Formats: sequence, structure tokens, C-alpha cells
Amino acid sequence: MSSSSAGRVELDEPTAGVARLRIVNPAKRGALDHAILSALARHLARLDARCVLITGKDGTFSAGYDIGNLAEEAFAEEAERLVAHPFAAALEAIESYPYPTLAVLNGHAIGGGLEMAMACDLRLAAAGIKLGMPPAKLGLVYSHTGVRRFIEAIGAPRTRELFLVGRTIDARTAATWGLVNAVVEPALLERRALALAREIADNAPLAQVGNKRVIRAVLEAGTTLEPDLERELIELRRRCFSSEDFREGVRAFAEKRQPRWVGR
Repeated sequence: MSSSSAGRVELDEPTAGVARLRIVNPAKRGALDHAILSALARHLARLDARCVLITGKDGTFSAGYDIGNLAEEAFAEEAERLVAHPFAAALEAIESYPYPTLAVLNGHAIGGGLEMAMACDLRLAAAGIKLGMPPAKLGLVYSHTGVRRFIEAIGAPRTRELFLVGRTIDARTAATWGLVNAVVEPALLERRALALAREIADNAPLAQVGNKRVIRAVLEAGTTLEPDLERELIELRRRCFSSEDFREGVRAFAEKRQPRWVGR
């Protein structure tokens, strides 16, 4: 932590194979400061959990970048430094984490907080929360990488509505747009999230890593895959057919039992 007022990230293992990262910065509604962003990237680089939950604490998720206390005389430089490095590094750590990630939105997700959730593979939202992108109301031109995440998830028309209107929507509207996967009553959110995380963590690790890699590669490539990338993805699929886990999965399915994965 850079100061006593800096936020922090709490790490725990609520169930086998699942890691949970909690954003804690209650005085600033979960605003993402250097300490939080650096901790997220650091933890994700060291974890090997089969599913990672990213959530907030005490009804607060994240109000976005912590730009409220930037020095006036160096505002532009400091703001760009915050967004360009620790924020980008944290999001890249989330996206490149080999196993599935799940954002559990226990409170409002605004601006950079919402983009961080979009970097996760799946999103659950508590009923009653708000989600929004305020760049138009702040005079901010958003990054093309950030905008791409929204276009991939909800398409260009809804992305325009979020960014050009500066729209804030409720969780149930977000679900109809495809911004979140499901909306859960607040009292049930943690239980539902852990049940989903356990289900994800119980799946075949090779398949999870491989399918996540294929999904990301196809999204980034667009309509045409470069030959080297296509060969990589074909080889990834070929290797799965000769893996012990694939044979075990087929046997377990035929024998109507839980598979025993070995990760190879």
C-alpha cells in the first residue's frame, strides 16, 4: 500500500479449487487505485485455482478509476499513468488467467469497475445494482481495447448507448443486453456464485484452458485466423484427443460417475 488510505485486495479460498479476490476500498466505493490494481495483477500471476471469483465487500463492488485525488498540477499525466499501466496490467492479468474467471457484482459497477467485470469470463449481478459507463459525462475518450470488450459482449448499438449517452442501467436490463449472465437476489448472490464456481472448478482443466484460449483467439482474430494461430488452435484440439483427461471424461460419462481429472 502506498498510503493508509489505499485500497486493498483480500484473497481467500472459499471452496476447493476456487480463489476469491475481494476489492476493499469502502471510503471510495471500491474505486480502483494503484494498490488494488497492482494486487490484482500480482495475485493472478501466482494463483493456480481452477476458478477465480472477483468481487467486492459489504455491498460495494467498484465505482471505477480512483482519479478523485490526483494532483491538479499533474492531473493529465497522473490520470494517464493510472489508466495506461496498472489498470491495463490488471485487466490483462484477468483476461490471460488460464482458467475461468467470474465477476460477482455485489454492488454498483461503474466505469473502470464495469470494464474490469467485462474482462472476466462470466458475470453475476445482484438485483438492484446499477451498471454504467460515464466517460461522456467526464470528458474522457475511452480506450479502444475497453470499447472492444463491450462490443464483443453486447454489440455496437448497445455500446453506443452506454458510451454516447453515458447511460446507467439496472442489473435486469444489463442481463437482457448480455452485459451480465444472470441476476441474483442479494441475499443469495454469494451462495449462487460459489455453486457456479464449484461447478466450473470441477470441469476438466485441460478443456477449460483450451476452450478459454480458443474463445479469446477467435474474438481477437475476427473473421479470419492467421495461419500460425489456426495451426496452434488445431494442435490444441488434436492434443486433447490423446489426453488422459479426455479418455477419463468419456469413461466417466459412460459409467455415469464423476470424472477424476489428472490435468494431462
